[in-house]
Amino acid sequence: MPSILTPLIAVFGIMLLGFIIQKLKVLPHDTDFTLNEYVYYVAFPAILFIALAETDIDEILQWGFIASFGITMLVTYFVTAVISLSADKKQPALAAIRGLNTSFGNTAFIGIPLMMMLYPGNNHAITLAAIASLLSIVMFAFVMVSMELAINKQQKRHPIIIMLNALSSNPIVIGCALGVAASAVKLPIPDSLSVMMRLIGNTSSPCALFAIGMVLAKAMHGGEEPSETRHHIAIEMTVLNMLKLVFQPIIAYALLRYFNVDTELLIMGVILAALPTAASVYLLAQRYQTYGLASAKCILISTIATFITLPIIEKLLHNIN
Repeated sequence: MPSILTPLIAVFGIMLLGFIIQKLKVLPHDTDFTLNEYVYYVAFPAILFIALAETDIDEILQWGFIASFGITMLVTYFVTAVISLSADKKQPALAAIRGLNTSFGNTAFIGIPLMMMLYPGNNHAITLAAIASLLSIVMFAFVMVSMELAINKQQKRHPIIIMLNALSSNPIVIGCALGVAASAVKLPIPDSLSVMMRLIGNTSSPCALFAIGMVLAKAMHGGEEPSETRHHIAIEMTVLNMLKLVFQPIIAYALLRYFNVDTELLIMGVILAALPTAASVYLLAQRYQTYGLASAKCILISTIATFITLPIIEKLLHNIN
């Protein structure tokens, strides 16, 4: 595997460019929204569909990886939630958002581009990024339900209905589901359609990363946190980022080894677990007016810190294996 620094520098370079362009106001104010919508509804579903459709179903159903990554996110989430509730009692919404900050990595907007750069032409890399993204979406839907129940006490819809609606309308879930179905029935994909899907999908990387940079630039002007002042923010950010960038990959490594996942897939899985917090966390926090500015800071700090932590983790992985 090539050094992770080369693709990592490229990833951060595109994000930095988006950040600078947003600060300079070169493009229209809502450009990040348009790019996000394109990537979310068109480019990601395209690359995930074709990558999964052209991968054997037995290679997709990596149950050891699925169990390891899913449990890793749950463990990280609940550890964070317990710590949060012990510090800020009777604030389940705050605990939920903090838990999402540490468990929901950017496996889509950073993970997919990074896997494509690290493992060019390797469908396994995109497949694992797709699995990780699906599990992350499920976690996101779970937290969204938790927020609804915590904030809207008179919620009339059943939590399962809320979660199913969130999942069934998600284009990444739809793209993955169609790809898995096509793989399962061994549906032949015409070469012209395959090329078209990959060309569209390949635009996801630069567009997604550029949009993240713009979102981070805008997020840092989110205003003051409502209703309360945050003390010891430096300690708080350190704890959250340690849980995301150190604790989560350690748990992932232990579980992937426990489930006897292949070495190459293990390395991919730990790298995916070590990715920074997804920008979607900030959007959810803003929607519920809970921990918005702090989430933006957590995303920014974890994104920058990954430049240091990921190369160290990659080096340790190769030394151990």
